[in-house]
Amino acid sequence: MSVNVTQLPTGLTVVTDSMPHLETAALGVWTGVGGRDEKENEHGISHLLEHMAFKGTATRTSRQIVEEIEAVGGDLNAATSTETTAFYARVLKADVPLALDVLSDILANPSFDAEELEREKSVIAQEIGAAQDTPDDVVFEHLNELCFPGQPIGRSLLGTTKTLSKFDRDMLSGYLKSHYRGPNMVVAAAGAVDHKAVVAEAEKRFASFDGAAPPKSSPASFGQGGSKVVRRDLEQAHLTLALEGVAQTDPSLFSLQTFTNILGGGMSSRLFQEVREKRGLCYSIYTFHAPYKDTGFFGLYTGTDPGDAPEMMDVIVDEMNAAVENLTDAEISRTKAQMKASLLMALESCGSRAEQLARHIMAYGRPLTPAELIAKIEAVTVESARDAGRTLLARSRPAVVALGGGKGLKSAVQRAEGLTSASAKNRYH
Repeated sequence: MSVNVTQLPTGLTVVTDSMPHLETAALGVWTGVGGRDEKENEHGISHLLEHMAFKGTATRTSRQIVEEIEAVGGDLNAATSTETTAFYARVLKADVPLALDVLSDILANPSFDAEELEREKSVIAQEIGAAQDTPDDVVFEHLNELCFPGQPIGRSLLGTTKTLSKFDRDMLSGYLKSHYRGPNMVVAAAGAVDHKAVVAEAEKRFASFDGAAPPKSSPASFGQGGSKVVRRDLEQAHLTLALEGVAQTDPSLFSLQTFTNILGGGMSSRLFQEVREKRGLCYSIYTFHAPYKDTGFFGLYTGTDPGDAPEMMDVIVDEMNAAVENLTDAEISRTKAQMKASLLMALESCGSRAEQLARHIMAYGRPLTPAELIAKIEAVTVESARDAGRTLLARSRPAVVALGGGKGLKSAVQRAEGLTSASAKNRYH
């Protein structure tokens, strides 16, 4: 693999990884703006802007945008997250210039047609309604709000029907102009690409994205934790738990990720084996850690019978408290092997590779090599993983949300307090 990086005079970074054995390329534009950058009256505008980018430009209709890409066998898509928005394409190597032309056009020259805007606001309103009918989405929406109260980072990316109704062409244009600037943007490509050719195309097509870096988002502050029961008439009780994690650049990131994976990262994880395989209390249980630029979010999800919810939470608390004391060498080795395999498998996908390159530029200012990443995984030890777990449990009071019906939910969320009680904390120091 051959990784090259060039920063253009506008501040925009171009990063590529040439994979000569491939006949296709994945490429895209990543911008360091997402849900956490929105003001209160802008709630949901990042996601709406992502949708509207495909709804026509000064030179192409919405239909022409997709037809030009699909006529050469490619595909086009986009995604909005808490901290980034991405627009990307997958095409044959001969069509890389076309993909860059289309991607630059939808960002530099969007028409924001009034009729298209109202139509797309209606589409997103349907998306909001669908999310409200999905228990997994609802419970995590409440959990995020509990973890980051009164902050953009704790709000749903979709916005609300009320905020959506007030967005107009001027607001979209203003948000695009203030946040989509060269120093905050990365053009990443991997696969059948030539770095010099991509740089030349990007320099020509993204020249209008100049100016100073956009305003920084407000620092995130993890809340005071606590618990919440959301009553709904459901067959299952949906239980979530969160703790404050660490930032993307924190030295303990890989140790905490190892700890997280051992707890609930797969079928061999402690929680899966204890809760599902031994006790039959659930179909699904998992843990994850989402690092942001200045904080992190450790989360746990499971669904169970409402009457079993208290027992479920007791087991979760016991397993997490035990893990910080007795993680084993065998568990560490198995999890590190899984992490390395996942990393190397991702490198074989040009789409995953392009995304990884863009995210590295945004987080570290440069792409980390596979060797560096593997070294960080290899450096994790039993003690460093235990320390990461101890610090996690001591860092914040847990935030717990239960969604469903039945009498067991209130008891279940209260039992989560045993995870970081004073007596428990004393054992970790």
